[in-house]
Amino acid sequence: MPNLTNYLSIENFRAIVAGTETWLHANVLNWAALIQLSIILGTLLFAALLAPMVRRLTERVSASIRFKNPNARLAQTISAVVLPTLWFLQLWICENIAIQIGQPYWLINTADNLLSAWIVIRVASVFIREPSWARTFAITAWIVAALSIFNLLDPSINLLNDASLKLGDLQISAWGVLKGGFILVVLLWLANAISRLLDNRISGVPSLTPSIQVLIAKFAKITLITLAIVIALSSIGIDLTAFAVFSGAVGVGVGFGLQKVVSNLISGIILLVDRSVKPGDVIAIANYYGRIDTLNARYVSVITRDGVEHLVPNEELITQRVENWSYSSNLLRLRRPVGISYRSDVELAIQLCKDACNAVDRVLKEPNPVCLVKGFGDSSVDLEMRFWINDPMNGRANVTSEVYLGVWKLFHENGIEIPFPQRDLHLKSPEQLTVVNE
Repeated sequence: MPNLTNYLSIENFRAIVAGTETWLHANVLNWAALIQLSIILGTLLFAALLAPMVRRLTERVSASIRFKNPNARLAQTISAVVLPTLWFLQLWICENIAIQIGQPYWLINTADNLLSAWIVIRVASVFIREPSWARTFAITAWIVAALSIFNLLDPSINLLNDASLKLGDLQISAWGVLKGGFILVVLLWLANAISRLLDNRISGVPSLTPSIQVLIAKFAKITLITLAIVIALSSIGIDLTAFAVFSGAVGVGVGFGLQKVVSNLISGIILLVDRSVKPGDVIAIANYYGRIDTLNARYVSVITRDGVEHLVPNEELITQRVENWSYSSNLLRLRRPVGISYRSDVELAIQLCKDACNAVDRVLKEPNPVCLVKGFGDSSVDLEMRFWINDPMNGRANVTSEVYLGVWKLFHENGIEIPFPQRDLHLKSPEQLTVVNE
């Protein structure tokens, strides 16, 4: 076992100092290193002088394109990396010139690698909103830059390639898995970004109905994600034809374990195709009603007047009875009962009910409100008001309340009595009981 004192001896310390001094003289304290340092400082000064002009040009281009909020952040980031980008480009040119004339360039290469890592991390932070993913990407970029600086990048890749697993004719290496994972993450991000862009573009086409817009957007997103996964698997070296063997097993698994999920997916496609419901429609299902906010692959988001968002599975909208108040038209007729006393003028009460309906702004004048006699109750003459509205998404209870309040005021002003239930109680006199003694 080596003795610790051997490492702390004066001779060992002197050897370390001598080796360090030799390395410094060979790599740092020489004319080649000073020239490279001068090139690095000179290119930094030139980039600092050139950066304001390029930054102003970038801002003018951004203003002419009229960037929206997400792209405004990208424009600010581009403006922030103008200086390091110009510095990087000059160092890259100087490094290639040094290679061509056979001069040392390791110090320039080190600065170039550090700058490239910083620029990539800064630009990537615009698109990576999740802090944990952003930190992971930053750590990876700095590791790659460090390996490149010390000329360890190619040996590290070879080492990862040697760490492989063979499954039949398929050989999967650690480098292939890392490369495939990186490609998958990038492609999935691109797929989501492109799908969002298509969604925004499609939503601005007035000739397409909301249902068709949602259908096209969802189909494009699924296609892009599937394509990203296929490309990532191909980059690893996996033969996709091998998955055909498992298609039967997957079908059985879908039939038993994923029956409801697949049913909701198919139901969602049917809803989008037949356009029975679409975003903005007001529907009533089960014991609640609300406005459809979004149509998703598995569920429909229905927001009630209370602000509660119900996530209704697509299958329920196919199998259950659904009232769509705005399917073919926004017109909706409301029926509200009113009772008056038998001593009141029925014809006057009917006219007052119509006047109360017409006084409410949300009640349509055409078709005009009507009031009918529905029957004769135990303590009242039963009337029914019928009026139309064309904005059911704004609620029914509020417009009903306004109509009833108007009826109440007009009835009191005109002496129309609103009865309350009455019951007559008859008490019989006690009868004389005769007691018979046997």
